[in-house]
Amino acid sequence: MNLETSLCGIKLANPVILASGILGVSRSLLSEVIRNGAGAVTIKSISLEAREGHKNPTVIAFDAGLMNAVGYSNPGTAGAKKEFTGLKGLGAPVFASIIGQDASEFEKVAEALGGLEFSAIEIPLSCPHTPGFGTLAGQDTPEKTHEIVRAVIKKTKLPVFVKLSPITRNIGDVARAAEKAGASAITAVNTMGPGMIINIDAKKPVLGFRMGGVSGPALKPVAIRCVYDIYESVKIPIIGIGGIMTGRDAIEMMMAGAKAIGVGSAVHYRGMDVFKKICSEMSEWMYENGYESFDGIIGAAHG
Repeated sequence: MNLETSLCGIKLANPVILASGILGVSRSLLSEVIRNGAGAVTIKSISLEAREGHKNPTVIAFDAGLMNAVGYSNPGTAGAKKEFTGLKGLGAPVFASIIGQDASEFEKVAEALGGLEFSAIEIPLSCPHTPGFGTLAGQDTPEKTHEIVRAVIKKTKLPVFVKLSPITRNIGDVARAAEKAGASAITAVNTMGPGMIINIDAKKPVLGFRMGGVSGPALKPVAIRCVYDIYESVKIPIIGIGGIMTGRDAIEMMMAGAKAIGVGSAVHYRGMDVFKKICSEMSEWMYENGYESFDGIIGAAHG
């Protein structure tokens, strides 16, 4: 089967992309993920200055997925410029992920990383557990989305992807605001929540920040619905993320409207070679159902 695709003019050997926040902390880890079959990789989000993030524990597995409150720990733009060098030599596109507390900070981060060999810039406006960022900073409104996207595209010629929150009311309106501001694609979705898990023996929430974003299988039905709604709202492509564990999950997300698939929590469940596994399972399903490419699959659920 032909799994090749193009995303905003970026050629991908397959549509399965490492989602931001999972493994993308170093050049060497990105290389390992690509070796294990990812069509593209996204780095962990970078802020203007280095951040320690929330105190441990920051991630916990539960019976329906994962919950995390990492708090955007990262080396800042100075550290990122040292770590993410020579990206063209990795053999697959690398997407930056940048964060800021306001449009001005987003602009500065985009400018600071401009000399690196990224293929696109993703801007998450949707983190549910870090004060000053994402939904806790009110960045998930159409107005703020438009403002931040405009600020970023002033400082880069790269495609800009906007990562949206699954808890956003009228997510199609936010997607349209991103598209109108000049975004090249929508990434949908970030983790949902925040949620909380309490250790009943300790009588305390488990996570250091008490609450965190929910990912994995529990998120998938919500993510599918969000992608479906966004597909009917915008013309730009969608990267569908949320609970994708298998090739069948990936096909389902594409039928909702995604052109590419983000994978994160599945690494925990199926290992780093999950990218190869999902691609193999997609190919098998496509062969059994008479598809030689993704034509006829993307958006098929819309009739």
